[in-house]
Amino acid sequence: MRSLTLKLTLSFLFVGLIGAVLVACFVGQRTQTAFSQFVADRGRSDLVNTLAQYYVAHGSWDGVGSALALGTGGQLGSPHSHLPLELVTSSGHVILSDGNYPVGASISAIELADGVPIKVNNSTVGVLVNSPGMPLLGQGAPERDFLSRITHAIIYGAAGATVIALLIGIILARTLTHPIRELTTATQVVAKGTLGQQVTVRSRDELGALAASFNRMSTDLADARTLRQQMTADIAHDLRTPLSVILGYTEALRDGKLPGTQEIYDTMYDEAQLLQHLVDDLRTLSLADAGELPLRRQSIAPLALLERVVASHKVQAQTLHITLALQAAPHLPEVEVDPERMAQVLSNLVSNALRYTPANGTITVAAEAHANAVQLAVADTGAGIAPEELPHIFERFYRGDASRQHDGSSGLGLAIVKALVEAHGGTIAVTSSMGRGTTFTITLPVVAPALTHHPITTLQHQEHHA
Repeated sequence: MRSLTLKLTLSFLFVGLIGAVLVACFVGQRTQTAFSQFVADRGRSDLVNTLAQYYVAHGSWDGVGSALALGTGGQLGSPHSHLPLELVTSSGHVILSDGNYPVGASISAIELADGVPIKVNNSTVGVLVNSPGMPLLGQGAPERDFLSRITHAIIYGAAGATVIALLIGIILARTLTHPIRELTTATQVVAKGTLGQQVTVRSRDELGALAASFNRMSTDLADARTLRQQMTADIAHDLRTPLSVILGYTEALRDGKLPGTQEIYDTMYDEAQLLQHLVDDLRTLSLADAGELPLRRQSIAPLALLERVVASHKVQAQTLHITLALQAAPHLPEVEVDPERMAQVLSNLVSNALRYTPANGTITVAAEAHANAVQLAVADTGAGIAPEELPHIFERFYRGDASRQHDGSSGLGLAIVKALVEAHGGTIAVTSSMGRGTTFTITLPVVAPALTHHPITTLQHQEHHA
C-alpha cells in the first residue's frame, strides 16, 4: 500500500466506522435502559392510582387480588403482570406477590424504604416494592417494538455517518495529497536540472509553507547557478586580461621584437601582482565558504584598528586631495578579532571609498559602542550607490556601474569583506544616498558587556591639500 491517498481514506473510514459503532452501541443501550425505566415508572404510577382507588372503595385490601385479575398461585396478573412489584402493608407484610416473595412474608426495612407508598387521605395504607432481577418488559410488548424501531434507526444513522465519513475522507485525502504530488513532480524536474521550478501555494497551512519554501529554494538555486555562471565568466575574463599582457610581452621579448626595458618589466610585474591578488581573493572566499578560514583572534581596542587603517591610506588620501578623518568614542570596549583580517576588511572599505570619492571630499572612519557590540563605520561623500544596486553590492564580481568594470579591482573586495565580518560573528550593512555618499557599518560583539555610551570625540587627520 504505497498510495498516501488510499492510506488517508482508509484511516478516515476506520475512524468514522469505529466512532459510528461506538455511538450506536452507547446510544442504543442508554435508550433502551431509559425507555424501560420510563415504562416501568409509568406502569407503577398507574398501579398506585388503581390500588389507592380500590382501597378508598373497599376500605381494606381484602379481595384486591381478584379485583386485579390474580393469576394462579397468588401472583399478580394482567394488566400489570409485566411489572416486577410486590404489594405490602405499611408494616412490611406481603399482600400480593409476583412470585419473588410468598404472601404473608415480611420484607426488610431497607426494601420497604425504597418502595412507593400508597396514600389515602395522607395516610400510608400500603407500599409497592420492586422485585430485583425481574424483566421490565415482556416479549412481544409494544414497548419492544418501539425499541426495535429505535435500534434500526440508530443502525441506519451509523451506516450513513460511515458513508459520509468515507466521502469526506476521500475529499480531504485528495486535498492533502494533491499539493504533495505537485511538489514531487516539481522536485523531479529540479533534479533533472531545470532550476527555478515553481508550484502553486494553495493554502496557508503547513503544506502551503512547504510549497512556499520549495519555491524560495528553487529560486535561490536558479539564482545561485546564474551567479556561478557569471562568476566563472568574470574569473575567466579577469584572468585572461593580465595573462594576455604577460604572454604578449614575453612572446615579444622571446622573439626579439621588443627590447627588454624597465617599463616592460614593471608592467609585467604589475599584471602578475594583479593575478596573485585575484588568486588570493578567491582562496580567501573559498576558505570562508568552507568554514575553514584561519582566524588568530585576540582582544584589541577598536581605535587601534582604525588608526592602523588611517595610517595605511594617509599618503593615498593626500595624493587624491581627500580628507581622511577618524572619529572614535573614548573608553570603547575591546573586540576579539583577527587584527590582520579586520585590517583587511577596513582597508578594502577605505580603498573603495578613495576610489569613488572625488577630490576635496571626506572619508570618515568611526567607532562607537552600542549595547553589547561595537560599530565600526566607513563613510564617504562620494556619488553614492543607486538603490537598485544596494542589494547586490556584496555579490562576487558585481559591478553595477559600467565605468567600474575596468578600474583594476577584482570585484571580490566587498564579498571578502562580508565573508570576513561574518566569520568573526559580526554583521555588515550599507546605506547610501545618491550625490551624498555611502556608509558601511560593521557590528562586532565585544569581549565584555558594553560600557555606557559616551558622546563621540572627533580626532581628525586632516590630509586634505588644496
